[in-house]
Amino acid sequence: QVQLVESGGGLVQAGGSLRLSCAASGRTFSRYTMGWFRQAPGKEREFVAAIRWSGGSTYYADSVKGRFTISRDNAKNTVNLQMNSLKPEDTAVYYCAARPSDSVYVDAYKYDHWGQGTQVTVSS
Repeated sequence: QVQLVESGGGLVQAGGSLRLSCAASGRTFSRYTMGWFRQAPGKEREFVAAIRWSGGSTYYADSVKGRFTISRDNAKNTVNLQMNSLKPEDTAVYYCAARPSDSVYVDAYKYDHWGQGTQVTVSS
């Protein structure tokens, strides 16, 4: 069982940066693929980024490629999302998710564990 707690959200102006963190409990964290998703009001939850348990492969949605960077520290049981050049359309609740495998999926329903979410608001 893995429990996830996100932090680092907030209000930022367009063009600014935020760093989200996800702290995971559980001894097998290193064997989970970790993902970040987001959900804006009235919209479906969408894939943002993911990183395989080995940490060597990362995947991004086209909308954030080149601006966001996902990373993980298996020794500290954390996964981070560095968000640069933020845009108003990045405004959403951001969720950390975990899947007990080394495969990456962009579909939210394939992730087994979820955090409570953290709000990111980008003002224009």
